[in-house]
Amino acid sequence: MAEDFQRRIYMLSPHQLSQETIAVTFAKTSRSPLSFREIAAELSAEESARFHEKWVVGYGHASVAEHAVLHVAFENVSRLAIECIESNRLASYTEKSTRYQTWGLKAYHTPEELSGTRYENLYRTTCDLLFRSYRASLEPVRERIREKFPLLEDEDDAKWDVRIRSSYVDVCRFLLPAAALANVGMTANARALAHAIRKMLSHPLEEVRQIGQAVQAVAQNEVPTLLRYLEPVPYLQETSRDLETRAADLANDAPQEAVRLHSHDPEAELQVLAAALFAHTTCSYESALSHVRKLDEGGRNELARSMLGKLDRFDAPMRALEHANYTFEVLLDQGAYLELKRHRIMTQTPQKLSAEFGYAVPRLIVEAGLEKDYREAMREAAETYQKLAAWNPHVAAYVVPNAFNRRVLMTLNLRECYHLCELRSQSNAHFSIRRIALRMAELVKEVHPTLAGFMRLPNDDWREIEREHFFQV
Repeated sequence: MAEDFQRRIYMLSPHQLSQETIAVTFAKTSRSPLSFREIAAELSAEESARFHEKWVVGYGHASVAEHAVLHVAFENVSRLAIECIESNRLASYTEKSTRYQTWGLKAYHTPEELSGTRYENLYRTTCDLLFRSYRASLEPVRERIREKFPLLEDEDDAKWDVRIRSSYVDVCRFLLPAAALANVGMTANARALAHAIRKMLSHPLEEVRQIGQAVQAVAQNEVPTLLRYLEPVPYLQETSRDLETRAADLANDAPQEAVRLHSHDPEAELQVLAAALFAHTTCSYESALSHVRKLDEGGRNELARSMLGKLDRFDAPMRALEHANYTFEVLLDQGAYLELKRHRIMTQTPQKLSAEFGYAVPRLIVEAGLEKDYREAMREAAETYQKLAAWNPHVAAYVVPNAFNRRVLMTLNLRECYHLCELRSQSNAHFSIRRIALRMAELVKEVHPTLAGFMRLPNDDWREIEREHFFQV
């Protein structure tokens, strides 16, 4: 019988096959001459489970689990817990927006660690104050926005609110603490989800540990074998405690600037240009780099234009840009960090959320006559944080509002710089992250003007954004 070499492309549907069976089907193609459909037809749930027990659990061939994909819905979990949930690079997330939705007075998490302690009432009182201040700020800020952006002709109040909603909700969200409840949808393969669950089970917060247990339980309905044997990771728990002890004596120095470029390779532009040529020749990388070094400035500019000059609005630049890396230290308000943490094609090392570095005051809060109440809410939150932090700094973070500043260290390549700076600098992005994105782009342009000059940025200045939107940063 003649062999059949006809091209076929089709789906293995989770409507017809379990996620574990799909994973085994793909795994077996490495050694089976059968088609995927034929392999799947031979498998039962029991056979798939035995395969995973032997190869994934027993022998550690975890890559097989990447073919099982799960969609997890998290509802009414705190923003603080979401930081752990969304800290996984190989997953996709969609989160309830603080820019377009509003929160009720009691929409916050009270951690079990506080139950029955002398701090419980203080915690609830502080969260109640922050949420009352938040709710009370919505209408005055909305009216101030109405003065700046009145109704258009033939536009009723409902349509106006849809058009302008983020402009006032954006400002009021500075009052919301990390305890605020939210929903998030997560899509991940079983291998990535197993890693995420282990991190949650090892977390210092009881809420996160309980979430990890719940995710494991519900996910086992879809992949009963792949996620069965998950436990807390002593390495994560013990190493974190050890480093906290060793870092305790470090001085709490005040930040000097919002964005600082700590490190970059002075030769990165040459290396990126050489890598671009390397992909289209048979010469060694050393030869390509030598050729680029011999080019004058005009020649390098022309080569860069060949690489990046034809970028359209939604095009991603070529991957050769990933050979240039940067490390930034950023001080930004927690609300802006909620935007930054979604960029996971980089290495982020955030410090714990605290009240140590002061808070931002949006200019619209002052213009709406709310500055006194706003500052009182921030003072109360900071005092409560200090009292709780002396007892448990992890739990204390729940009361810290979005307005408070936070330090983050991040290392990313030039391609991700393009993505972050272009996306977060646009006029529809939150003004807190816009100033950070534009300042980052400015610093990259200073050290690598040839390549960074092709970033598709708006004609805005981060200093003007600060002056327009902030009374205090």
